[in-house]
This record gives sequence, C-alpha cells and structure tokens, in this order.
Amino acid sequence: MSQTLVAGANAPLPNDNISIRILSQNAIDCAAYRLTSSGKVRGDGDMVFYGQTRSDDGSVSFRGHDSDGFFDINLPAQPASIEKIALAFSSGQTLSQLGDVDIQVLQGSQVLMTCQLSSAGRNEKAIILAECYRRQGSWKFRFIAQGFEGGLKPLSEHFGVEIADEAPVQNQSQNQPQSQSQSINTQRPINTQKAGSASQASAPPPIPTSPSINLSKITLTKNQSSINLKKRDDFGKISVNLDWNQRPNTDKTAPKKGLLGDLFKQHGKGGIDLDVGAMIHLKNGEKTLIQALGNRFGSLQSAPYVLLRADDRTGQVSGGEWLDINGQQWSQIEEVFIFAFIYEGAPNWAQTDGVATIHVPEQPPIETRLTEGAGNLPMCAIARLVNQQGSINVERINQYFKGHQEMDKAFNWGFSWKRGHK
Repeated sequence: MSQTLVAGANAPLPNDNISIRILSQNAIDCAAYRLTSSGKVRGDGDMVFYGQTRSDDGSVSFRGHDSDGFFDINLPAQPASIEKIALAFSSGQTLSQLGDVDIQVLQGSQVLMTCQLSSAGRNEKAIILAECYRRQGSWKFRFIAQGFEGGLKPLSEHFGVEIADEAPVQNQSQNQPQSQSQSINTQRPINTQKAGSASQASAPPPIPTSPSINLSKITLTKNQSSINLKKRDDFGKISVNLDWNQRPNTDKTAPKKGLLGDLFKQHGKGGIDLDVGAMIHLKNGEKTLIQALGNRFGSLQSAPYVLLRADDRTGQVSGGEWLDINGQQWSQIEEVFIFAFIYEGAPNWAQTDGVATIHVPEQPPIETRLTEGAGNLPMCAIARLVNQQGSINVERINQYFKGHQEMDKAFNWGFSWKRGHK
C-alpha cells in the first residue's frame, strides 16, 4: 500500500530509478532543480523544465503533459555534490484558482507515496512542492507545499539561477498591432553563480557548454495569432510536438489507462488514435503530404525536409507525436502547414486538452491549444510556418473540418484525396 504524506512529512526512498508524478486540474509549469549544500544549482544543466526537459547528464528528465507530468529521477546516478532535488511549479493563476494538486512517487508502476496540495485559501502563484534529499547516505522524500511569490523567474532565482533582463519585443511591421504579431530577435540567456561569489565586470562572460535556458513560453491565441522569428542562416532542427491529456481517469491514484482512454469509446483494438501531419510547399513549387496514413513519413536530408517520427499506434506512449523540420534547408521551403486528425474514435477536441508546441533552437517554445473544436469534426488545421524572406512566420489557425479534403479546399492546396489506411 502507498503511504500518504502531509505537508512537512518525509519518508525513505529506494536507491533506484523513481518517478514523481504531478497532476493538476489546469495547466501548470513544473520544474526540478538539482541543488548543492548551498541550496543553489551549479549551472543551467541542473534545471529541468518545459524548455529543457533533461538535466545535463540525463539523470533527471521530464515527460508528459502540463496537467499530468512525470519527473524521472535516477537517484544512484546523481553527482556526489547534489544534496537535494527540489520540485516546484508556477502558474499565471493563484493556487486557489487552479485547484488541488496531487503528487505520486512511483517505483516503476508501484505507487510508493501520495500527497495532496490543498488549494483552499492559497493565493500563491508558485509552489515548492517537494524535495528528494540525502540523509546519512540514503535518499528521502519530503512533502513541502511552500508557497512562493511570483512565477517561474523569481522561483528559479531563489535556487540560484540568474536570469538576464528580457530583450524588447519588436513588431513585425509598423502597421500591424502588437497584439497580433511579435518578433523575436534575441534570447534571454541565463547565467548561474554560487551564492556569495563575486562577478567581475572586466572578465568576459564564460562560453556556455550548451544552449542557454530560456524561460519564455509563447502561447498563440485569437488575440495574439502569429509571431515572427528573424531570418537566420541556419535554424537548426525545428520540432513540432502534438500532445494531449494523458490522465483520462478521474481517480488520480489509479494506474493510467492510456491516452484519452476514458474520453472516447473504444473503437477496434487501438481505441483513440490522434495523428499529426503536415502539407509542405517547397520554393520550387513542389507540394508534399506527410502523415502516418499511407506511411508518408517524409525525409529530413532530402525534399521535403520534413520527417514524421514513428507513429504511435497504441496510444500508450507519453509525450505525444512529433514532426521534425530541417531548419538548415529553410531557404528551400515556402510553407509547412501543420494539422492533426482523429484517425479512430469519436471526435471531442474540447476534452482532449490538446496542445501543439513548436520548438526552435535558441527560441522560446511556441504553443497553441486545440480546445475549440466542435463535435463531429475530426480534422484540425493547427498552424503554418511561412517563409517570409528567410524569416519564419508562425501563424495560428485552429480551424476544424470534416476531413482532409475539406481542409485542403479551405486553404487551396490542390491535393487529390482518396480513402487510406495505416
């Protein structure tokens, strides 16, 4: 049987791989911080959050969804200088607005302990939930539930992460209102120092061993529907993720049944199957379709320079589905049109809590949520990435259709469609 902890209580942990599951009724931004005896991180690689889902050595990682996330921690692999691993979250809402937050500590599929953070009367927007800590050569877990003023930025600074001032945001054009488009020209680097160390103004900044962390996250909405990423010679590997609610059951202590298992009736052997795809228009006029249906997975190194990672046909894999775009070949691409469809199961987009996130190296994640779909419309046109004189203009679409053909007609792609299967 699992053990239930109240705030302030602790319990021993096995010296093994564990997972800490954080469940909430609304989206939250979770983070883990590996701390030395000073209570500070050693560097950027000790912070794990939505923009950097693995520690520098891979012994702490995050997977799942922003309302059902897992921190996987390899306790025996932690460096000797790490005394604690603090787990926290932040939100734009107060805890009382978010609702209760539940925590499970698991060893494999076995739930070792549970905690519930009550939201009643709590007006903080950031919470230090818990910590794994060393005590006399062994690991223990403590439920903390400590409120913290501010969001992820001051929370990270509390653990020794110094965040540079945010660069000013410029409009795409003088005639376009800022609420409709933003332009990112610089990133917000993070530098870390041990507590009490002095910085020297004359010394050059250290060269980072990995890309700097960026705490920004951009959500495209009806009011802010596009964003422009300035022209670069090489955008690197651009990744598009489609994820959805991985907590179908209302019993938060019960084992997971798979993606959307209770939101839809089971159809056939696979239940619900949510797929991501893309239509690509190259500069030479060629148009290509990428999707699992028909085994059209594409290619990164040759045209169309877009690749669909292996299709999850089971609905059991955490982290959703992924498309990769070769940003080195962005000059060859006119447009990448991202869509998703429910291949099997009754359409109910509003209950999926689906989210599409575009990851561009050295830029904040760009996300849009798929929660506006009406019933019986299984096809969602999510967003498009348009080449505007070498820049990437990301435009939110979020329109829903009966099928591929209707979506194609609405956006004038001109493909010939016929029924297919996987």
